[in-house]
Amino acid sequence: MVVLKGVPAVLSPELLYALAKMGHGDELVLADANFPASSICACGPKEIRADGLGIPQLLEAILKLLPLDTYVPSPAAVMDLVDSDKQRCLAVPVWDTYTQLLGQAGSQTPLEKVERFSFYERAKNAYAVVPLKHGAVYPSLLQS
Repeated sequence: MVVLKGVPAVLSPELLYALAKMGHGDELVLADANFPASSICACGPKEIRADGLGIPQLLEAILKLLPLDTYVPSPAAVMDLVDSDKQRCLAVPVWDTYTQLLGQAGSQTPLEKVERFSFYERAKNAYAVVPLKHGAVYPSLLQS
């Protein structure tokens, strides 16, 4: 058995393989527990489960290996709040965490916010969708 050095332990072999195969413009969705990953993946993207992890933990590990696209206005996007959540001024503090992690990886652009159903449509064209255990943090999408 070979053990690779420097690869974060939270990245499964299946996810590492997907990251290695991704190319320019391919997108990866890190999805919360409420995201319809299985139905989205019925349209084409690979579903790679990462149960037991949170998006920030997995995002930090992925950003150690995956270069972000520098030729797009924003290499990372999140599903925007629905109107009722906006009216209640619902705070999403995890977005600040995403921005901090992306900044540490060299991205200085703000997160793109994508309307819910547009996000679902965009996810159908992603290379892979990674559903995680934790819920209600709004899915994010990365471009390589």
